[in-house]
Amino acid sequence: MFQKKQQLSKEQALQKLRHYCAYQERCHAEVKEKLYSFGLRKQMVEESIAQLIEEDYLNEERFAIQFAGGKFRMKQWGKVKIKHALIQKQVSTYCINKAMKELDAEDYEKTLHKLARQKWDTVTGVGVNGFVKMAKTTDYLLQKGFEPELVRMAVNELKEG
Repeated sequence: MFQKKQQLSKEQALQKLRHYCAYQERCHAEVKEKLYSFGLRKQMVEESIAQLIEEDYLNEERFAIQFAGGKFRMKQWGKVKIKHALIQKQVSTYCINKAMKELDAEDYEKTLHKLARQKWDTVTGVGVNGFVKMAKTTDYLLQKGFEPELVRMAVNELKEG
């Protein structure tokens, strides 16, 4: 019924983690969790993480940039939502700021306007007026993680025609 946690040696765990990190960029918290799941103690976990950083399997800055770019391109998340997700993953403020700077401002703006237009055009039905369209479009864009002032500007442009 219950499986006993597998107890790996530090070297076995490191080998598994090298594959884990090579497959996809990881944040330190994910790797730490994985090492603990292998039954390693705190001292071994810290040493293993240090070694993975040294060998360049683990790089938080690279992770943050990849994560932010991926969430923006694939899920069309705004900066607010991406920042919160990175904070949840315990990424440093420095790396978060670096990742935000890497997002292309022009693409960001285009995506915001494209999403605003799509939402604006899909808000239809009985009793739908300009205010309903504005409210629903604004809520949608805020939920996607775009900054309130940018959302307000985009929605105002749509409202004015």
